[in-house]
Amino acid sequence: MAEVSEVLMSVLSTIRVPRPGDRVHKDECALSFSSPESEGGLYVCMNSFLGFGSQYVDRHHTRSGQRAYLHISRTRKKEDDENSGSGDPPKKKPTRLAIGIEGGFNVEQEQYEEEVKVVLFPDRQEVTSDDLATMPDVVRERVSLAMAGLMSADSVSHALQVQQWDGEVRAVSRHAVELKQLNNGTKIPPSGWRCEVCDLQENLWMNLSDGRVFCGRRYFDGSGGNNHALLHFQQTGHPLAVKLGTITPDGADVYSYDEDDMVLDPKLPEHLSHFGIDMMTMEKTEHTMTELEIAVNQRVGEWEVIQESGATLRPLSGPGLTGMKNLGNSCYLNSVMQVLFTVPDFQSKSVTVYHFYLLVSKLGYGLLSGEYSKPAPDPGEAARMFKALVGRGHPEFSTNRQQDAQEFLLHFINMVERNCRSGVNPSEAFRFLVEERIVCQQSQKAKYTQRVDYILQLPVPMDQATNTEELQEAERRREEADSSGAPPPAPVRACIPFTACMAALSEPETLTDFWSSAAQAKTTATKTTRFASFPDHMVIQVKKFTFGQDWVPKKLDVSIDVPDTLDLTALRGTGQQPGEELLPEVAPPPLMTPDVEVKGILGSHGNDEDDSLYSPLLSPVLDDSTVSQLCEMGFPLEACRKAVYYTGNTGIDAAMNWVMGHMDDPDFSAPLVLPGTSSAPGTTPTESISEEHLATIVSMGFSRDQATRALRATSNVLERAVDWIFSHLDDLESMEVSEGGRSAAESEGSREPPPGPKVRDGPGKYELFAFISHMGTSTMCGHYVCHIKKDQQWVIFNDQKVCASEKPPKDLGYLYFYRRVTE
Repeated sequence: MAEVSEVLMSVLSTIRVPRPGDRVHKDECALSFSSPESEGGLYVCMNSFLGFGSQYVDRHHTRSGQRAYLHISRTRKKEDDENSGSGDPPKKKPTRLAIGIEGGFNVEQEQYEEEVKVVLFPDRQEVTSDDLATMPDVVRERVSLAMAGLMSADSVSHALQVQQWDGEVRAVSRHAVELKQLNNGTKIPPSGWRCEVCDLQENLWMNLSDGRVFCGRRYFDGSGGNNHALLHFQQTGHPLAVKLGTITPDGADVYSYDEDDMVLDPKLPEHLSHFGIDMMTMEKTEHTMTELEIAVNQRVGEWEVIQESGATLRPLSGPGLTGMKNLGNSCYLNSVMQVLFTVPDFQSKSVTVYHFYLLVSKLGYGLLSGEYSKPAPDPGEAARMFKALVGRGHPEFSTNRQQDAQEFLLHFINMVERNCRSGVNPSEAFRFLVEERIVCQQSQKAKYTQRVDYILQLPVPMDQATNTEELQEAERRREEADSSGAPPPAPVRACIPFTACMAALSEPETLTDFWSSAAQAKTTATKTTRFASFPDHMVIQVKKFTFGQDWVPKKLDVSIDVPDTLDLTALRGTGQQPGEELLPEVAPPPLMTPDVEVKGILGSHGNDEDDSLYSPLLSPVLDDSTVSQLCEMGFPLEACRKAVYYTGNTGIDAAMNWVMGHMDDPDFSAPLVLPGTSSAPGTTPTESISEEHLATIVSMGFSRDQATRALRATSNVLERAVDWIFSHLDDLESMEVSEGGRSAAESEGSREPPPGPKVRDGPGKYELFAFISHMGTSTMCGHYVCHIKKDQQWVIFNDQKVCASEKPPKDLGYLYFYRRVTE
């Protein structure tokens, strides 16, 4: 032990005590998913606080020279031990709809036996806490403090996992303070309540304005109530109701129908007393809404509530068959990443040269190697750090809320694009060009544009359903049930032929407010969309999420006979036809305030004395009331301004049609940029260009001059610049390229045409290899699973659970992934 003491003394200066703010990686290896529970445990560098599995610690010691590591190993206790006489308390059921808060869902419920010691490399000499007691004071104190500090510090992964979220935090209702209560003599007894309409005796709500008692909402499975409390609000406008049976001296469930949410009523004792209810004497007899939500959340992870619940599925394990733990509504991320890592481009080891791909490749290795695949339900540590990386700075993906899998896929591809400035770019597997052909019906002249895309959005023509009579009968039965208060009938799913969806995609679209540069006026035009290239892998999104007549988002319940093989050859664009005339490249006249003074901004060749080369900066007249109406519907302000501008102040209907037709545009929310200018309001043409945006566009095969021109034309907005550059390829080919100081005349003869976008092209024939399904009424809630075809067998990935699929529901998918068939 004296020899070990001397070694510790010699490395004492490299042993640090963690300070507030230090990042301690004590739950997961920096290079793999090894953890203290893995075989060999985890070694934490006592200087950098990085963790390493047993297969990587020697490499770190060799490269860094660090000798002292804290070795942590954990063995999971058996369930019998956890709830026996060992002294450990039994696991508590959650009583609060929260994460990381007392009474809420516990993010780390497993119990472990833990062993901690210091290991000195390269001889792997071990030092326990008992051994330190025999060593010199200076060694004992420093090492003991370091060990204690490391063990008490919050690990990075734990900090990422435990983001406190409290679903019970409610706002004070705006109606509570000034709520008007009727003096109608109503007094509510302490028990024996019934709905005034249907005599239901549970899920009862008392209106706080008039004291009348009605049943609550009907749940999705027909249980709950008959909506009579809601109908009463719709008839009277009385906004607040309290759930009877939840009233205790501590409070009660209060719902605001006007605000459509659970709320707080600071005057609840007074409001209840008005109808003879004394809060201090009331006892709880019904589940609160929070308890009901908790029960639903606890059932979400059960196999019975997801796809293929009626079959006994065989668990699978091995390379490429590793599940991912749900980190709290992260099923959208799990499903997307499982599919991406079946694409060869994302499996390639060459991507690991990028800094961004350190965690990406780590996740890929964990999913593909089979090292972390187990038949048991728990495959080990999940990729919390990866989720934190891809969500960092994003207002939605950085949270624990449910998200849209399609939006996350595009977000991740965008991150890949930003971080692939040279070399291999795996997102090229999905990148393709879209050709749009617009024909002016007055002049019969055409305009061609190209844009880059990664996902084909497939429309769902509901009027083409093959079971129309069955749907109409189901709707009639539903209306009868609503009017009579009876439970709703079983829903009927619309059956839409895939061929009808493809026909809707390929048919020409009529543009009623098209400004024709040939006619110099607004006229009608037709737009046809085709493929300018076919990618190696085609992603198809079924547009199931739409808006109802009241502009409320809804999900279409449809079944589509999506084929196993797909031939898109007939949808390849042909470009300008022989003898076809093109529309002149002239911008439409901007809207102007009649009395506004037209002022100029100094052009690149202008001067203070001569403004003949000034560019006019014109101010548009926008109907503020129309803009406000659109904003009240929840659309971004700049999108509303553009809608009013581009429809010429012709009213709310035209503006709304423009919004619905441009919601998928990458610059939908970008500031309005007037024709003839290159800057948004408040900017100047000489505004500095983002070097990061420049590098991204250059990495797509364009020159720096072309990238600069695109960014200046779109106010330095990357997404808009990429669209702009693909829409102006002809202009870019003729623009002056300055290379090594040569003028345009000098380099005209030898200049090579500028390279086009980096897209892969080939035959348009594909086969289905994966699809992602969504369950729920909205992308903001519900659950995602994915099915992937591996070795001619369909496999279902439901977070941690990986099983052989018995009957893959290919007709109910949301995102479909096809790979090119090579002949």
